[in-house]
Amino acid sequence: MTSASHSRFFWGLRLHLVCTVHGLPVGWALTGAKADERETLCAVLERMDQPASSGRVIIADRNYFGAAFEDQLTQAGIEPIRPARKGESPRPGKRFLRLLRQIIESVNQTLKGRLDLESHGGCTIAGACSRITQRVLALTAAIWHNYLVGAPTLRNLTPYDH
Repeated sequence: MTSASHSRFFWGLRLHLVCTVHGLPVGWALTGAKADERETLCAVLERMDQPASSGRVIIADRNYFGAAFEDQLTQAGIEPIRPARKGESPRPGKRFLRLLRQIIESVNQTLKGRLDLESHGGCTIAGACSRITQRVLALTAAIWHNYLVGAPTLRNLTPYDH
């Protein structure tokens, strides 16, 4: 089965993750590639069992923009930190972005490299969704287990290799 919407590694699906600073997925969604990222984030946040307290921060890329969107996050007690878009004045939190983006990229690399996210082997959309879900749950279980046993690095999956 082939079409213009997917290649060997891309099925027209996009994984959206909300993670803790330790890389633990606490909310996620799998959408079509053309889904609005801002709407998806709001839907994920609505489903998360988190009290609406102030002081929560979301690190995002520059596509998470817009006054209405940022007002919606602020009303939920969430401060968005993202890079400034072209022509936009510098945004608050810029000094934290490099370190925090490193955490985000590290989580993505763990899913892609250690858990073979892009080589899921699903031959249908349902199969791809099922196998991607397995990877997210495997990462969650490994981090939780490492926390329980007092491992120094929570996202370390090396002890669970073959």
